[in-house]
Amino acid sequence: MFEIIPNWHPIFVHFTIALLSMSSIFFVLLKVISDTPIKEHMRICAYWNLWIGTGFAVVTAIAGWFAYNSVAHDTASHEAMTNHRDWALITLSVFVLISIWSVKKYKNSRDVGFTFTFIMVMAFVLLASTGWRGGEVVYRYGLGVISLPKTEGDGHAHEHPAENNQRSNNTTDALSKSEKKAVISNPVKKDDHSNHNHKH
Repeated sequence: MFEIIPNWHPIFVHFTIALLSMSSIFFVLLKVISDTPIKEHMRICAYWNLWIGTGFAVVTAIAGWFAYNSVAHDTASHEAMTNHRDWALITLSVFVLISIWSVKKYKNSRDVGFTFTFIMVMAFVLLASTGWRGGEVVYRYGLGVISLPKTEGDGHAHEHPAENNQRSNNTTDALSKSEKKAVISNPVKKDDHSNHNHKH
């Protein structure tokens, strides 16, 4: 594995989010725009984005499972990581079911239908919620991050406005006790797993 990445999950997840988000947008547009030649192209794009995106979602989930069982973490970040995993498994299941359903719809009807479109929108909400929790795992708890930048040093000549420093202090003050512990602790310290168990 390349040294710059501890696992492949962050690479595949971007394809998953982009493809499935565009599929959801296309399906919504199909219910809004009138019948034109471009609408048929949009219908094809909507289905293919859904199918390819779901394929990437499966690969992303597999890579995420390996990441879940391998990245260094503490108790606080473990809870956030487990929450992200649970949402991801639910989201994946929904998109797999939608993809199976969509194959039949693609063959039998050119009309998508309101119910299918509504479910796609709800699936997109699940996808966005899962992505948000994944971002929390990385940016709040530092999981999967090899190193963090220093705010000062060679080549770092500009000054940070007092407003930004105050905002940073306010953000730190707003963190819960467990979150502060996670921020203060070394993000790459290997957890001994004595305080929690991975549930498979």
